[in-house]
Amino acid sequence: MKKLFLAMVVFVAYFSNAQTLSYNDIGELFSKESINGTARFNAMSGAFGALGGDISAIEINPAGAAVFTKSEVAISLYNKKIKTNTNFYGLNQSSENEFLDLSQAGGVMVFKSNNNNSGWGKFALGFNYSVTNDFNNSYIAKGNSGYAPITDFYDPEVVYLNSDGHYLQNYTDGKNEKYTFTIASEFNNNLMLGFSLSTYNIEHFQRVLTEEYNNDGSGNTFDVSQNQELLTYGDGISFNLGLISKPNNNIRLGLAFQSPIWYSLAEEFLEYDATIFENNINVTNEFSIDDTYSGTNGFDYKLKTPSKLTGSFAYIFNTSGLISLDYIYKNYSNIKLSNADFTMENQAFNTNLESTTELRLGTEWRVDAFSLRGGYHYEKNPNKNAYQSDDIEGYSLGAGYKFRGGRVDFSYLNSTNTAPYNFYPNNNQINNAELNIDTSRITATLVLNI
Repeated sequence: MKKLFLAMVVFVAYFSNAQTLSYNDIGELFSKESINGTARFNAMSGAFGALGGDISAIEINPAGAAVFTKSEVAISLYNKKIKTNTNFYGLNQSSENEFLDLSQAGGVMVFKSNNNNSGWGKFALGFNYSVTNDFNNSYIAKGNSGYAPITDFYDPEVVYLNSDGHYLQNYTDGKNEKYTFTIASEFNNNLMLGFSLSTYNIEHFQRVLTEEYNNDGSGNTFDVSQNQELLTYGDGISFNLGLISKPNNNIRLGLAFQSPIWYSLAEEFLEYDATIFENNINVTNEFSIDDTYSGTNGFDYKLKTPSKLTGSFAYIFNTSGLISLDYIYKNYSNIKLSNADFTMENQAFNTNLESTTELRLGTEWRVDAFSLRGGYHYEKNPNKNAYQSDDIEGYSLGAGYKFRGGRVDFSYLNSTNTAPYNFYPNNNQINNAELNIDTSRITATLVLNI
């Protein structure tokens, strides 16, 4: 069964309107992939569809594996910092979270063809582990809507019409791990073709605390708090087809199609029963409410994300530098949930979401053994009613040093966007908390030739 909490009393039933992510929120969140790979990849904002030659680039276009001239392995670490500013009824709160994790680890093996007359000059096999999305974050929101959701609770002689404020806290954890197996080959030195198969291991945990402070205008107070937890986990699979063409020595053209990701998901939803204070005295038990937890509900379902089409262009300035551009198209209205009655949710995807575009622009310039890099990225929000500020926009910088047997790279990537969060999804009298999010990522990569 879906997330349901059968309350014994009207108050608990009211609070059971889940403040955790809805199925539509989950579908949209799991359909997104962040720019997170090697330092060189991140420094150019992921604009690698026509370039290849980087272990993270083959996840955008698998034909890029055939660009490698020799075998190599790469491993990357990243430090991520998220600054979240919330505004709830005019009151601002700031939160900051920081963590260190493995960004990617993988390698490519290059093999020369023994048949020079076939036109196939070489082929490559690649494997890469990467984190396509991480969900670590925590923020709070405080404010006073002026509206008390609990207006008449058990005692008809005491009506709590006045609000003294709300305290809201959202904590998330987990990540989406991707394992990509790639095969690619080069034909006549000017056409590269590639195919990859990717599997996913995803886990998302969310805990939401909601507290309300109410009064009756005569000195009596009625305060309520409740925790909800939602764990969603599972695995998925997708494939990717791509090509890179070299019309001449300077121009590179790329085209890649990534299939939908087919996820099999499970969830565990736990709702702690409300804790109630009347005039600062814990009266939870007086209302036959256990202040531990209501129990765990489990549910299995399937999710299909939208497919992705990437067109790429790059111009190579001989050995001195390059400029690269990726244009990505994705139709979020094609998200589908199944394995239960998701008629309303699937209709909401179709009605509320639309196709989006993503632009990635990157450049790299070399001076002897040193490389300097920069990039810009923009991703449109898929919600039809989203504000322009909800779009993700940012820049990136980086540098690298090549030594005998490999190289080291470093990058800094920054993105900003706004977003709403509805802590009261079934109460249209209380506004969303407005989030202003600033995300930065520092990445270091070691590449070794083998």
